[in-house]
Amino acid sequence: MMHFRTIILVMLAISLFQGCAEKESWKLVWSEDFEYSGLPDPRIWDYEIGHIRNNELQYYTSQAQNVRVEDGICIITARMETEDLITSASINTFGKKDFLYGRIEVRAKIPSALGTWPAIWMLGANRSELGWPACGEIDIMEHVGYDPERIHANIHTKAYNHIAGTNKGNQIEVKDPWSGFHIYAVEWFEDHMDFFLDDSLYFSFENDLAGNNDTWPFDKPHYLLLNLAYGGSWGGNKGVDTSLLPVEYEIDYVRYFKKDQ
Repeated sequence: MMHFRTIILVMLAISLFQGCAEKESWKLVWSEDFEYSGLPDPRIWDYEIGHIRNNELQYYTSQAQNVRVEDGICIITARMETEDLITSASINTFGKKDFLYGRIEVRAKIPSALGTWPAIWMLGANRSELGWPACGEIDIMEHVGYDPERIHANIHTKAYNHIAGTNKGNQIEVKDPWSGFHIYAVEWFEDHMDFFLDDSLYFSFENDLAGNNDTWPFDKPHYLLLNLAYGGSWGGNKGVDTSLLPVEYEIDYVRYFKKDQ
C-alpha cells in the first residue's frame, strides 16, 4: 500500500512540475498596462470611427467620454448622447503593434446589460489587401448581454465564417462574469490555437496543414481590437434596453508572451 501511495505522489509531483514548466516557458515580450491617464497611448492605439459593422446601434468615437485611461484601467463606455444616438469606442493596434504566434492575454471586466456586446479580437494585418474573412479573425472573447453567463471564442476564415454558417468556436459557462476581472487568452501556435478563460481551456482550433489560406490564414501577423458594441445582429438578437446605459467595459492590461526557447 505504501509503495502504491509513493507512486501516486511521484506522479502528482511530475504532473505539477510539468504544469509549472509549461507556464514558465512563456516569456513576456510586450505589454500595455495602462499606467498613465487620459486617452489611450497613440503610439499603440488607434480608433474606429462611426457605424462600422453588424448593424450595431453605437457610433464609435475617439472622445474621452467613450474611452479613457485612469487608475491603471482603460475604460470603454457605451452611453446615450441623445434620444437617437448611442456612442461607444473601439480601439485597435492596426499599423502600430502586430502579433504572430505566442500567448495574447487580456485581463478585463465586462459589462452585462441587454444589448451589450464587448469583445477582444484580432484581424489579419493584410485585411485591406484580402478583405474579410480571408484575412482571418481570432475572437479571443465575445459576450452578449442577453446570454449573460456564457463567454464565447471563435475563429473566422474564408472557409469558416458566420456568414456562411461554418465558423468554428465554442463557449464556456461562468457565473456572473461581469462581477469581476477575468483573464481571456489565446495561445497561438503554427499548428493550432487554444482559447482560455482564466485557467480553463475551452476551445481549440487545429491547422489542417493543407497550406490553404482559406482554412488557415493564421500564419501572418494580426492586430488587436478592443470594443464595446451595442445591439446589432448578435448583441441585439433579443432586443436592447437603453435605460441601462451608460455601461463600462474595463481593461486592466494586454500582455504578449512568446515561448522561451
